[in-house]
Amino acid sequence: MTTIAHNEKTEGIVKKNFLDRSITTREVIFILALTACLTPWVSPPVALVIGLIIAQFIGHPFLYLNHKATHVLLQVSVVGLGFGMNIHSAVKAGSEGFLFTVASITGTLVIGYIAGKLLKIDTKTSHLISCGTAICGGSAIAAISPVIRAEEKQLSVALGTVFILNSAALFLFPFIGHLLHMTQTQFGLWSAIAIHDTSSVVGAASKYGPQALEIATTVKLARALWIIPVVLLTAFCFKTGKQKMKIPYFIGLFILAMIIHTYIPMPSASEVIVKVAKTGLTVTLFLIGAGLSGAVLKGVGIKPMIQGVLLWVIISGAALWAVLQLAK
Repeated sequence: MTTIAHNEKTEGIVKKNFLDRSITTREVIFILALTACLTPWVSPPVALVIGLIIAQFIGHPFLYLNHKATHVLLQVSVVGLGFGMNIHSAVKAGSEGFLFTVASITGTLVIGYIAGKLLKIDTKTSHLISCGTAICGGSAIAAISPVIRAEEKQLSVALGTVFILNSAALFLFPFIGHLLHMTQTQFGLWSAIAIHDTSSVVGAASKYGPQALEIATTVKLARALWIIPVVLLTAFCFKTGKQKMKIPYFIGLFILAMIIHTYIPMPSASEVIVKVAKTGLTVTLFLIGAGLSGAVLKGVGIKPMIQGVLLWVIISGAALWAVLQLAK
């Protein structure tokens, strides 16, 4: 009897505490900003800026959930975008970008290694930044870090470097593309090769045009598959033995979505799915921006940022020249 009374009393206290919980001003502002990103009036670049402002002046009230939320939301959004793409066009775009991909990944890893040695950056941090630049930003860093047994500080510095440059790319690339009168094919290839993270690639390409979006997404996801051989090479070079490998399985769902859209056309449903996916991408970029607090920016350090910028400028410049010369 006493136990039942105690349980009822405890349950009552829990319910009361939950119902009486006050919402902070920070949480209200964050939720309002997040809600605004769900509307068609906020574009991906604007969402990123709103997130950055939140991070610097207000603070992310749910920061502990941010990494998982952006990871899942990005993958779901990318799969959704597949319902607006044709598999035949995607295969053509992927084959066109193959040589660019091989050359850029190899070149970035080699230059990154040399730059890391010259700047005297610790080997693991340097390698994570190089892999993030060469393949697909945060996803590559997340896949490589357990293989080399990277410490939390090394992981944070590499992710911070990549995310800062991603933010800049989202604004710079469309501006440069229009300045140079690049075709959508050229811009799609260039952004897929030279922008680190899939979220920023899709954000920049969607701003440039639908054909650029299709090419950029396909080439970038094909590029992401290079995580597997790079992880194996990393394990060999660092002599860490067999470690857990994070394979981007969502790419298979993206391909399945394209196949469904190509052979089982559902115009109305596909249009809705793609629209929701683009909204999901906008929210993803808002959350990424909101996660780049002043502490993250300060924690990166000068030398890793120099390496990141150097690699980015070299790969962007070389890819731009190659795309303008070889792609139409």
